[in-house]
Amino acid sequence: MPLSPVPRILLISNGHGEDLNGGLIADGLRQSLPDVDLAALPIVGAGTAYRRRAIPLLYEGRSLPSGGMVYQGLNLWKDLAAGWLPQTLAQLRATWRKGRHFDLVVSVGDHVPLVFALLTGRPVVVFLVSTSSYYEGRLRLSALTRWCCRRRRVRAVLTRDAFSATDLQAQGLAKALFRGYPIMDLPPPDPRQVARRDDTRTLALLPGSRFPEALHNLVLMLGLCNRLGGRTGDGRWRFLVAVVESPHWQELGPLAAGTGWHPAAGGVLHSDDGTLEVQLLPGALPAILAASDLVVGMAGTAVEQAVGFGLPVVQLVGRGPQFSYAFAESQNRLLGPTVHTVGRRPAAAAELEEAADLILRLLADPGLPARCAEAALKRVGAPGGSRRIAETVLESLAQTRPELS
Repeated sequence: MPLSPVPRILLISNGHGEDLNGGLIADGLRQSLPDVDLAALPIVGAGTAYRRRAIPLLYEGRSLPSGGMVYQGLNLWKDLAAGWLPQTLAQLRATWRKGRHFDLVVSVGDHVPLVFALLTGRPVVVFLVSTSSYYEGRLRLSALTRWCCRRRRVRAVLTRDAFSATDLQAQGLAKALFRGYPIMDLPPPDPRQVARRDDTRTLALLPGSRFPEALHNLVLMLGLCNRLGGRTGDGRWRFLVAVVESPHWQELGPLAAGTGWHPAAGGVLHSDDGTLEVQLLPGALPAILAASDLVVGMAGTAVEQAVGFGLPVVQLVGRGPQFSYAFAESQNRLLGPTVHTVGRRPAAAAELEEAADLILRLLADPGLPARCAEAALKRVGAPGGSRRIAETVLESLAQTRPELS
């Protein structure tokens, strides 16, 4: 079929973190090739990361109850009841009909977007962002994923860390490469949003981005804040919440009141006795991480970014659907020894007391900053991954269309 005079690239991803990575790769592509024509297919959710960048969607789907965490508990049945099957069939049709008009497809996630990408019949670059050799010491790709990755049309298989690329190469997948992890290509911290203060111990609270789960996660964290504030002789505390913009935060007031917190003007919560304050800061994650000494996390991608910033993380276990014990324990193995998970069940009073004790021990450990710096480099990597991945994508594009090289 005739190719467009302008190079066209389709990004396919299946989850909030995957969409974020896809959007950042799109940024790198536009920086390297300004006239590139981009489109995206977010298989899960509304594709906010692409919409924010004015990237047209191949199919406009809707968010499903699991938020992409289909493998946990009853989430599959909830998604089926909410229309998962007809939406998936519609996405497959859109991929089959429209995908063939692109020069190259970038798959971001696991085997699901990869199967979609191969359905287009076009050359593919794979970013296996959803798995790592750090989970088990050796990357055991499913038979389907391995078969797909070995197809001739798959030009490169990119991994989220160097360890995974080396492992896959040793397993005979020579096209496996590590070019960086885009999630560290955040905007520079803006001190006008929040600045570091040396006279306080600052904790970043990362409750996640899925609702209503994020609200319940934050309520657990407020209980932890109460316990930290009650420790005598521990100095001043400051608590900063990284929130994604959503009308659901209006529902926080009644939930927070049950743990002794009350909303005030300017996105602030005050404790009953007025001695503690929690600030809710939308769109300020880089500034929050730069200003913090430690992170309390119940999130996926944001916790990875915290490790990349060289911060220790304490994870509480929630009720899900995302942040269950299984997810937290898996993330522990992925991100290494500077991430600590408290308990195996949804956090209650005993787990919150244990978490408070752990936080005080970590903040008093003089060797912790060096271990965090090492984890940041090995487990997440340095900034610049978006640009380096974009360069690899464009190298594959040049093989398809030599006139673009």
